[in-house]
Amino acid sequence: MTTAAGPRRLPPRVRTALPIVVPVLIAVVDALLVNGPKPGLDLGVSLAAAAALVWRRRFPLTVFAVTLPGIYIGYVWFAPMIALYTVATLRTDRRLLVGAAALLAAAHFLPYPISHLSFADRRDVALQFLDACVTAATPVALGLLTRTRRELGARLDELTRSRAREDRLLADQVLATERARLAREMHDVVAHQVSLISLQAGAVQISTGDEQAREGARRIRELSVRTLEELRHMVGILRAAGADTEELTPQPRLADLPRLIELSALDVTYENACAPGTARSEAVERAAFRTVQEALTNARKHAPGARVRVRLAEDAAETLLVEIRNGPPDAAVPAPGLPGGGHGLVGLRERAQSLGGTLEAHGTREGGFVVRAGFPREG
Repeated sequence: MTTAAGPRRLPPRVRTALPIVVPVLIAVVDALLVNGPKPGLDLGVSLAAAAALVWRRRFPLTVFAVTLPGIYIGYVWFAPMIALYTVATLRTDRRLLVGAAALLAAAHFLPYPISHLSFADRRDVALQFLDACVTAATPVALGLLTRTRRELGARLDELTRSRAREDRLLADQVLATERARLAREMHDVVAHQVSLISLQAGAVQISTGDEQAREGARRIRELSVRTLEELRHMVGILRAAGADTEELTPQPRLADLPRLIELSALDVTYENACAPGTARSEAVERAAFRTVQEALTNARKHAPGARVRVRLAEDAAETLLVEIRNGPPDAAVPAPGLPGGGHGLVGLRERAQSLGGTLEAHGTREGGFVVRAGFPREG
């Protein structure tokens, strides 16, 4: 019977009791139909076999042994077959199952009393033996089939749970990747802009004669330094959450380099030896731009007043070559005092390697520093 809400479900107690009560009722009906209602040994052992089925799941082997007199003396089938089916579903020992099936077949084949056994009619004996074998093999086969089905269901549930765990891990990985991506952009963009603010404030502090303006510039520099320190802490937390993949959009390209150099407030010589109109992937141009941006930021921090040379070129393999070289710092120019996050060059190297390129950074004999990167055209 169905309702508007769907099929009507049985109460939990009823669903639990049905697998226990129904086999017992079937075995009782079998005992009464075979042996009749008249009390006697055959009816007693048959009803005892039926009653024992209540504990068949807890004591399968014991219950099976109790039901054997029922088929041997009372000629009932359902109680011992149900008991043997339960043994097959709960026990995995093949030798045990073969022995139990042989006992059931023997109890079914041998007459009660045993003195009535006769081999005069060989055809009848063969038919009885075949009937006994089929009676014993059927519950074993059904029990094995049921057990296999349950095992497959359990494995399917395990695979489903494993897939759900993998989905959760994938979601966590995506979240970690997003955090790392935001950390990279925060370091590249915010740190660059804040360092520019600090540099301009330092210039105002040195050049102005107004005491109030000088104090305001000093406070701006202090706030810039504090902001970069907090940014370094946040970048460290976000970068620890995962690896980097493709960047956020929209992002700057190589065409934006002249504007970046103009705003850097550094003595920069820019050379672009690349063929105009060369098609490159967005990720490659973005990585090249970030490399120049980070190198200029480092030059501003660690080599104030130094000359910087930015050069773009291509080799025979159409690899984009980026080199940023700065000379030694000018002792007459005060250092901006900006904190280093410690992630810039590491992030640049990771970005280059993720695109199939290379990046090297080291000091020069003249006391300066050079950053070289190579990016394949398609990344």
